[in-house]
Amino acid sequence: MSRIGKRPIPLPKGVEIKVGTGEITVKGPKGTLTKPIHPDMIVEQTDGNLEIKRPSDSKEHRSLHGLTRTLIANMVEGVTNGYARTLDVYGVGYRTAMNGKNLALSVGFSHGIELAPPPGIEFEAGTDQQSRTPYLVVKGIDKQLVGQIAAQIRRLRKPEPYKGKGIRYRGEQIRRKAGKAGKAGGKGGKGGKK
Repeated sequence: MSRIGKRPIPLPKGVEIKVGTGEITVKGPKGTLTKPIHPDMIVEQTDGNLEIKRPSDSKEHRSLHGLTRTLIANMVEGVTNGYARTLDVYGVGYRTAMNGKNLALSVGFSHGIELAPPPGIEFEAGTDQQSRTPYLVVKGIDKQLVGQIAAQIRRLRKPEPYKGKGIRYRGEQIRRKAGKAGKAGGKGGKGGKK
């Protein structure tokens, strides 16, 4: 038995579940999410909880059991509390700002970058009061979409290992490299003895 799959999903007040053929719809205070689920998985609602059951112990059904439970639990969490991913922007002259609903980034290119949020996503930008570091927040109810948009923004200017400049997730550790050693006193080259 999958230890994750057999755990019931508690349903908070105001969350409605509708199970169709091959899909599930979760409606809550923050919005509605619909996702396809494998038709073999059995979803049962009992006294404020949701239980996911599998028809057999085949390898496919065992692997789908925990996955289905996690996806549905993420949907319930999304429509109840929502998801947010924070990214910090490091670099001299690097800035974040809001232009209406769009996110405006200045990250060392000759031009600024303006990103329009896709449906179901909100942006928030600001500057940390203590460290004076610009940051941006990607918010939404779909965990997968929030993570995907955050990854696309980070890809615009990945953190580089020498000075650490770039866009990184909050709390992310960047492996730093030492730069080139100084030329003075080195063997060979212009400064060395002939």
